[in-house]
Amino acid sequence: MSDPRTVAMPPAEDPEYAANLRRATYASSIGSALEYFDFALYGLSTALIFNVLFFPQGDPAMATVAAFATFGVGFLARPFGGFIFGALGDKVGRKWVLVITILLMGGASTAIGLLPTFETIGYAAPILLVVLRLLQGFGAGAEQAGATVLMAEYAPIRRRGFYAALPFIGIQAGTLLAAVVFSLISLMPTDQLLSWGWRVPFLCSFVLILVALFIRMRLRETPTFVELEKSEQVAEHPVRDIFTHGLPGVIVGIGLRMAENGGSYMFNTLALAFFVTVVGPEADKSLLTWGVTLGSLIGVFSVPFTGHLSDRFGRRTVYRFGAVFMLVYTFPAWWLLSLGNYAIAIGVIAVGIGVAVNSMLGPQCAMLPELFGNRHRYLGVAMAREISAVLAGVLGAYLIAVSDGNWVLLAIYMGVLALITAASTFLVPETLRRDLTRVDDAVKVSRDESGGDVSATTVTIRTVRW
Repeated sequence: MSDPRTVAMPPAEDPEYAANLRRATYASSIGSALEYFDFALYGLSTALIFNVLFFPQGDPAMATVAAFATFGVGFLARPFGGFIFGALGDKVGRKWVLVITILLMGGASTAIGLLPTFETIGYAAPILLVVLRLLQGFGAGAEQAGATVLMAEYAPIRRRGFYAALPFIGIQAGTLLAAVVFSLISLMPTDQLLSWGWRVPFLCSFVLILVALFIRMRLRETPTFVELEKSEQVAEHPVRDIFTHGLPGVIVGIGLRMAENGGSYMFNTLALAFFVTVVGPEADKSLLTWGVTLGSLIGVFSVPFTGHLSDRFGRRTVYRFGAVFMLVYTFPAWWLLSLGNYAIAIGVIAVGIGVAVNSMLGPQCAMLPELFGNRHRYLGVAMAREISAVLAGVLGAYLIAVSDGNWVLLAIYMGVLALITAASTFLVPETLRRDLTRVDDAVKVSRDESGGDVSATTVTIRTVRW
């Protein structure tokens, strides 16, 4: 007897289905690569370039704090982009929203490379930088949610974890590319780097935009959204649906994301800034970015591998392993970073990104879409992803600015994130092979008349009433 939680999908050997699956993988991967290339590049530039070029230098420490404030602005914009475009994706489909978001995100990044500096136009320079950072975050707020939903809805059911994780190699590729590019331009003489060299990587975003647009314009809508249209069940008011039925899933999704998202930005960006604080202005910035490079290289393999493991052992089991690993790793990691040793710091950052973070990212790619019903899946995933990005990312940026080299404070913060995520894995049901055409959520509030039954895809939360 077939599993009632599964839904029939076109066989992978069907040439038309296989071609669409490939297009979906490429479309999602290139978008992910662009987003994380831009965000990693911006993060690497925040404490090393923007603090010098876009802010007054009377107080270098305050210039660094101001630069990190612009970094945090991108996080604040993401939930608004996720909210607006997520709702649109549930009404008109996934494809066209992903076309819009790639234009917003990539266009803003390209424009950053054209900005005049503080020396040229004064305080208008940081203002324009903030505006473009807002647009970048606004587009990114729906990009990753769309890529996640797109691949989960296209993927073969029994290998959904593996296929849904494949585009997220783009995350590693984008981060890897940003780290390599930044390492190379950091070798330039300082005067050339600050005059024109830093602009080149941002301007190169334009190439990725063109490639992503070409692929996405040829992409067909996902099978599950097409099924929703055929049955005339497309949500007219996805925002109302998510607030009346989907909030439990959003809350649990936020918890699941805290360690993965917060850990990602802390190891990719904040650890580098912390190390520079420890060593001082003479720190070799190009050498240190090799930790991010190696971590991203490990992630190229660890993300699809843990996605594959989640197809065999379940999403929760693999996800919980990643959260517990980060919890155990966090205090030794930040203490080792505080020693100011380059080789140790590179290894710590590489393991933090490649193993701790990515062992959660792998199963997450399928798990988040499986938490939500078909009518508000895009919006639900976007809200869970982007609210967690604000909570984890902005506070992390604030802590690095005020910690003054206090590694214990940063370790406690990362440990708390890991505890939240580990606890959240006990609040979610196993979503393995869940039917994505279902309109009900996997995590939902049980009413009194339900009799208290807890199915394979339902968690009863009696303390909340809707």
